[in-house]
Amino acid sequence: MNDELILINKVKEGDHKAFKKLYNLNVVPLYRFMRKYTNDEAQVEDWVQRAFINSYKNIGTFNGSSRYSTWLFSIALNEMRTDFRKPSIVVFDSADLHNHQVLDDEDEFFEWNDIMRSWLSELDESKRTVFVLFEVEGYSHSEIASILNINENASRTLLHRAKQLLKTKWKSLEKAV
Repeated sequence: MNDELILINKVKEGDHKAFKKLYNLNVVPLYRFMRKYTNDEAQVEDWVQRAFINSYKNIGTFNGSSRYSTWLFSIALNEMRTDFRKPSIVVFDSADLHNHQVLDDEDEFFEWNDIMRSWLSELDESKRTVFVLFEVEGYSHSEIASILNINENASRTLLHRAKQLLKTKWKSLEKAV
């Protein structure tokens, strides 16, 4: 049994220290992922917090067929989608992209420049999510399928379409220069 499953089983038995370890292992990747949807740090922190609370409350339903982080990302995306449905919250404002802050050191492996941020903001949610999960976070198509509740082929198709759109934008930028 791997370390993650051992921690999860301990959490299911009520071990709060084991949950703290799961939290520490997953909080930075989850926060980094959710930051791709808004520059509102308070909103991201809220989604992350709610995702961890819901995962803790529902840990008994986690069956181990995927990684804990896959399940957690799915919960966070559901929290975000819930807020999308609320008319008072603007989740991803492309106008904010020009005023974004420098990303944390954890993100230095993947440089986000203004142009790429703008292009990603133009992708619909499903393409942007698959692109970020696969290219930035390193999830497999089977894990992405589990997070988004789609099949693997849909994940591959969405990634391909996202890359094609970004490639087209890149080529038109090169022609303009």
